[in-house]
Amino acid sequence: MRRRRRRRLTGATFVPWLFLLPAVLIFLVFKFIPMGEGIRLSLFEVRPFLGDIFVGFKNYATILQDEKFLTASWHTLVLAGGQTVGAMLIGFFLALLLEGHTKSLWFVRSAVFLPVVAATAVIGEIWRLFFYPAPEGFLNELISWVGLGPWEYIHSTDTSLVSVMFVGIWKHAPYDMVLILAGLAGIDRQQYEAAAIDGASTPQRIWNVTLPALRPVITILLTLAAIRGLRVFTEVYVLTGGGPAGSTDVWMTRVYTTAFEQSEAGLASAGSVLLFLVTLILTVSVQWYRRRKEAR
Repeated sequence: MRRRRRRRLTGATFVPWLFLLPAVLIFLVFKFIPMGEGIRLSLFEVRPFLGDIFVGFKNYATILQDEKFLTASWHTLVLAGGQTVGAMLIGFFLALLLEGHTKSLWFVRSAVFLPVVAATAVIGEIWRLFFYPAPEGFLNELISWVGLGPWEYIHSTDTSLVSVMFVGIWKHAPYDMVLILAGLAGIDRQQYEAAAIDGASTPQRIWNVTLPALRPVITILLTLAAIRGLRVFTEVYVLTGGGPAGSTDVWMTRVYTTAFEQSEAGLASAGSVLLFLVTLILTVSVQWYRRRKEAR
């Protein structure tokens, strides 16, 4: 009887892994093996038909001294910071507006959430048409009603990065809104009632009740937004391709250009590994800080 029970338990433990096996194989073939190959290539001067040459960490040193990569890293930080702060502020404002249990709110919430589920490439192409710099362009036509414009948006080195940032905020703010709504649903309403009895105004209630209660959600949002901002590529590539004159060139577009236009796969792989390390360090640091605050 004991042997039969052991066999049954042993067989039962393998059943979940059988269901997970297809997903594990897909991740292994399309994610982990390419990641390992990318790390290997970052240590070589890649020559497809002549044989790779081992150069150690020379590719990393070259990237850290390359002016274009340094400029792209600055653009990445500015874009990530602007999109993170802008999306969180607008998402918080939308969450406050759409909080409640009214049945009609589900339609409004669904409509607001649509930019998140739409393909980034499609969104980039639509906004590229909106940013048409001529006076008859869509946005220029709108701002002409109040006596502004025409502006060049993504076609000018002065406004291109801000324009791309605006598109990112427009796309990601609804996602932040949903997470903040989930956090607001967990706040005890008696705290608001107690604050109102004490004479607290609406801004004071938001500052002293809502924001402290949303601290775990804000930490998660900051982590996700920072990772999302550092890895930004599709909207920049579709809208500007890194131009004009490199004014919107970010880390991922620089890696793409290095790999597929300059045929420097080793340098591009080193750039990808550096971005992975920065993202990993950022994620671990935020999680460590959050657990430390919770332990107090």
